[in-house]
Amino acid sequence: MSLGPARAYAQHMAEFPDEELSEIEPAAQRPAFPRRSRRKGVGRFLRILGPGIVTGAADDDPSGIATYSQAGAQFGLQLPWTMLFTFPLMTAVQEACARVGAVTGKGLAAIIREHYPKKILYPVVLLVVVANTLNIGSDIGAMAASMQLLVPSLSIPVLAVGFALLMLLLEVFVAYRTYVRMLKWLALALFAYFITAFIVQVPWSEALRATAVPAIQFNPGFLYIVVGILGTTISPYLFFWEASNVVEDEIATRRLPPDGGTPAVDRQYIRRLRIDNAVGMLFSNVTAWFIILVGSTVLGAYGITNINTAADAAEALEPLVQAFPNSGYLAKVVFAVGVIGVGLMSVPVLAGSSSYAIAEAFNWREGLFRVFKQAREFYFVIIFGTLAGLAFNFIGVDPIKALIFTAVFNGIAAVPLIYFIARVSSRADIMGNLKSGRWSRTGLWTAFAVMGLAAGALIASLVLP
Repeated sequence: MSLGPARAYAQHMAEFPDEELSEIEPAAQRPAFPRRSRRKGVGRFLRILGPGIVTGAADDDPSGIATYSQAGAQFGLQLPWTMLFTFPLMTAVQEACARVGAVTGKGLAAIIREHYPKKILYPVVLLVVVANTLNIGSDIGAMAASMQLLVPSLSIPVLAVGFALLMLLLEVFVAYRTYVRMLKWLALALFAYFITAFIVQVPWSEALRATAVPAIQFNPGFLYIVVGILGTTISPYLFFWEASNVVEDEIATRRLPPDGGTPAVDRQYIRRLRIDNAVGMLFSNVTAWFIILVGSTVLGAYGITNINTAADAAEALEPLVQAFPNSGYLAKVVFAVGVIGVGLMSVPVLAGSSSYAIAEAFNWREGLFRVFKQAREFYFVIIFGTLAGLAFNFIGVDPIKALIFTAVFNGIAAVPLIYFIARVSSRADIMGNLKSGRWSRTGLWTAFAVMGLAAGALIASLVLP
């Protein structure tokens, strides 16, 4: 597969070349950065990372880690190319979500409520909430199992309850700006999979070749795992989270009044959002690429082809990795710590995504910047969603079935949502001069077509014998 479209799209996102956007502010009026600021380019770059990097990192949640590990274990080095394929599609969708939130000062569900009938809004929100709840359950279970690998004396039920309560306390009671900083630091947990890949000694030349040259099989098993990767990577909860989180960022930076209004959006702010988004999606896809490589190099090479949870993948590494003394144990610990760290970030994102969608659908007061008494319904949805997901770990739900159902819901819900995102982000009456340009429209409609085919294939694989 050619690298051209991915490179071109990434460059577009960073350089902001849409024709419509060039009308916002003449070049002569653009504020120049001081010389001293240029010398601190790295620091400035890190400061602009926000909703995009958190969204991208949350995409590699424990359920996603299990899916990528399974892909590598079952099909070896035949699937790394999928991360190159999904990067421009994921970036296109998430960039549009961020831009819609920035321009309108509203989340996706609020925009759909205002411009489309409720018979469309409510089913879409329901699908997202159900998928998120199942995902929360899978993620909490994987976090608990991973912690038990490190501390065997603790039981999984106790750990699951402890993690759920910890995440609820942080999301509900910690101030928004402090909480967002915590999420950014938790994103560093994804580097655990970079480290693991070097511990297990990946055959890098073969891995790079498999990334650049797709190996495609036309059989149900291969098709199913490809569909699973697409559904895991381009997930509806990320759409709602990033749009609403950008609104929260605008309120925190005083670009938008807390009670709504017209955001003070300029060229530099949109440029920052696009860079943040591109970096976040690249981080997400590169991390998933490393996870697939680890699954292929270690698990698949030793005939371990069935991974139920991310904790299973971590545990399987110990007896198989023999690069140096205790390398197997180190690989297991690093992998498990990554699952826990990413879970602490992704579960609140999942619960927050559901709460944003429901609050906006019913026009409730919302926002993590509000304290509990100012947005009780919003926080009650977060609490209920987290506890409902936790409950799945106590009613005997099979983890594989939970992942399958989650993939089904994500795959189905993503299709109409991408359609609405493409339509809304291209409407001048909603977006003004910041409507989608040629590259954005191409990326969005390509993502819609690919996800539509994926959803159809997924349904067919479940219905047909």
